[in-house]
Amino acid sequence: MKLTSDPMPARTESGTAGRIRGVRYVGQRALLAEIERPDDVLALQEHLTANPITGQLEVISAAETVMVTCSTPETARRIREALLNMVFPPRQHSENALVRIEVVYDGEDLRDVAAHCGLSPEAVITAHSTQTWTAAFTGFSPGLAYLVGENNILNVPRRPSPRTSVPAGSVALAGKYSSVYPRVSPGGWQIIGHTQTAMWDLTREHPALVTPGTEVIFRPVRASSGTTSTTAEPPSRVQETRVGLRVLQALPLTLIQDLGRAGHAAIGVSASGAMDRPALKRANRVVGNPEGAAALEVVDGGLGVEATTDQVLAVTGATVELNVTSPHGARTAEMGRPFALLTGEVLTLGKPTSGFRSYLAARGGFNSPEVLGSRSTDTLSGLGPAPVTPGQHLPVARVKGTHPVGWPEGQPDLTDPEAAILDITLGPRDDWFTEDSLTLLESTGWTASNELNRVGMRLEGPKLQWSRSGELPSEGTIAGSIQVPPSGQPVIFLSDHPTTGGYPVIAVLAEDQLAKAAQMRPGSTVRFRVVPHQKETSNA
Repeated sequence: MKLTSDPMPARTESGTAGRIRGVRYVGQRALLAEIERPDDVLALQEHLTANPITGQLEVISAAETVMVTCSTPETARRIREALLNMVFPPRQHSENALVRIEVVYDGEDLRDVAAHCGLSPEAVITAHSTQTWTAAFTGFSPGLAYLVGENNILNVPRRPSPRTSVPAGSVALAGKYSSVYPRVSPGGWQIIGHTQTAMWDLTREHPALVTPGTEVIFRPVRASSGTTSTTAEPPSRVQETRVGLRVLQALPLTLIQDLGRAGHAAIGVSASGAMDRPALKRANRVVGNPEGAAALEVVDGGLGVEATTDQVLAVTGATVELNVTSPHGARTAEMGRPFALLTGEVLTLGKPTSGFRSYLAARGGFNSPEVLGSRSTDTLSGLGPAPVTPGQHLPVARVKGTHPVGWPEGQPDLTDPEAAILDITLGPRDDWFTEDSLTLLESTGWTASNELNRVGMRLEGPKLQWSRSGELPSEGTIAGSIQVPPSGQPVIFLSDHPTTGGYPVIAVLAEDQLAKAAQMRPGSTVRFRVVPHQKETSNA
């Protein structure tokens, strides 16, 4: 099946100028602009993209809000004032492409959708394929766009029980939205058909086929004998070379990470990158690398590597025992200090005595392929190299220019009681919770559950009660957001979080607290301490 993009005549959307009715803080460096008319969301996104405010980093549109991330807390204060006084023009259309997507309407939920809407299955197909859909925002995974139609005939609820695996290319409905799943993932939308069109393809100049503002028409076709096309994945292995390290043993979440791929949230790609960014930077400084060079993020120790050529290494983050063995004997290395691993020598990392994630840097940096400007593995989207496995060779880049090996650097004390206290700022949706819940948030010793990964950390404790019923329209999220689903158990979004979410965010970690959260292991006790939105933070 094929895809066509038809040029559309330039036109200007009729209507009056848009206004912002309120701006809420999202942590210390992001703002959530609430639009007077939901139809003006795309107009504000287009206006800010074309006319960025000094210090503006990213603009993320959602159902009824636009989130703006800012360079500093002071910049956020200034941009907030500008947004509150802003009047922006109606949405402009200029030579957009109309994307046509061929669909086989054979979805297993098609009859249920028809019954809910009081239509026949054939009428559902007609209603879906004879209107133009506009991408309002993206989120959940790269390439997944929330499409709004010209009417609400097909407004249906999500499934009562989400599927654990939805095939790539599934065409689905939920609420007033339609979408196409770009890759295999869990999901609770009602599936009405499938397409072979790749919604996300890294081999294209612009990987996301549909971005906010794109207009889409679905065209019914008969099933073909071809197989469903799936999203092209980047190569997960690089050509082996003798320069580097050979992996002898590794636990499942040993990953290559750098400082991430910021700047792609508008197409549903979070920054990802190292969970404990200060630890990654320290390791790189110690071996003489630029701070953002790719290193290994090692969860709970258990790593063993052999040098295939002489290497200079350093380990920071969670405190582990560093043992070096060779035919000539054994020795230990110190955390936060550069040390040599000569050809044929083996380094093993023990289980952490404090903390959870360690960072192994090699002088020159690990030389995996870049995807969207980063070598990081994003576990939610599947971008970047696959997890490190035994037998794999990890090439190390040659040092370019003059970069002397750095001085030893001290390690944070991860056993300090303060390490278990995370500073938070309330909002943007603390008004969705009862006063008792806000008190419980700060007074409770929460337990980090076993549901802890790079996407988020679920906490166990008393139930936080919503103060209102209904659903919150999807909004932009950032790392550190504390989202509370109907279960009442808070979830802290971490490095690989979705860029939009549909549950209220009661608070956000202060930015310098993300590294502390990264070092908490299952069973850890976590306490929250509320601080002002404008407290200055440090990324060192």
